[in-house]
Amino acid sequence: MDLANYKGVYVIAEQFEGKLRNVSLELLGQGRILADKIGDEVGAILIGSGVKPLAQELIAHGAHKVYVYDDPKLEQYNTTAYTKVLQNFFEEVKPNVFLVGATNIGRDLGPRVANVLKTGLTADCTGLDVDDDGKTIVWTRPALGGNIMAEIVCRENRPQMGTVRPNVFKKPAADASATGEIIDMKAALSDDDFMTKFVELIKMGGGGVKLEEADVIVSGGRGMNSSEPFEGMLKELAGLLGGAVGASRAAVDAGWIDALHQVGQTGKTVGPKIYVACGISGAIQHLAGMTGSDCIIAINKDPDAPIFQVCDYGIVGDAFEVVPKITEAIKKIKG
Repeated sequence: MDLANYKGVYVIAEQFEGKLRNVSLELLGQGRILADKIGDEVGAILIGSGVKPLAQELIAHGAHKVYVYDDPKLEQYNTTAYTKVLQNFFEEVKPNVFLVGATNIGRDLGPRVANVLKTGLTADCTGLDVDDDGKTIVWTRPALGGNIMAEIVCRENRPQMGTVRPNVFKKPAADASATGEIIDMKAALSDDDFMTKFVELIKMGGGGVKLEEADVIVSGGRGMNSSEPFEGMLKELAGLLGGAVGASRAAVDAGWIDALHQVGQTGKTVGPKIYVACGISGAIQHLAGMTGSDCIIAINKDPDAPIFQVCDYGIVGDAFEVVPKITEAIKKIKG
């Protein structure tokens, strides 16, 4: 490959039901930082049906160019069809970098695209930078069970690709005055490109605030001892604060709460304004998913629990006594 022919840091923008995923906007902010170091431009690829109005939102969050594939056939995510679209985009535009959100869709789409384009892909990245050569992306991700952080580069193939966890980077503030170029693209697809058929969308997880988008998360760990606190005191406190209930892997493995609520290396990465950890010791795998929180409050009976090394406020005590008192105090404040 003549690497000089490949230009631009491009975010594969993910949308659902006409709304952009936060991770796509987060990646635009980080993509802008990488592009400035490389001396390149930032773009986005938007795929779907009736999605063109979202292009301006991508520009407001940092995209110089937005390539829009707006086609009724692409209304619902389809692995093989979306892969073909991105293959065509690569052959026509020749991007240097693809940034993909490590969502359910991103984790499915990223490897498919990398395989078709014969390039590498670094999964579940928690850090992005540029190498000393000024052109190679350094992808950082947890390895060996989260005990080390590996730095991975792709020097000989393009595009350089990686999936990045939601909430690792902060979403940049929107600039309503920002201008950029919106480019309509044609998806050259045949029936053979759709190897699966969309039948029905089944939404899981119930109502309430989505964990990844919550400003406040109240999480429980092994110290909760059963499912009752998750449905009781933790849910009540989270509800008072307009937040969501989270959990450590130990609580999920014990069957006390659904895996959709799991925070950590094998769960979801979150970055709320307030994270309340109740009965969570602070294993490194859990910390990997929540240390991006603005304020961490830990409640644990063990004064030597690792969670106290990373929290902003720590309470050494029984969560079954402390949480109800906090709840009552908030109720009084709210009148």
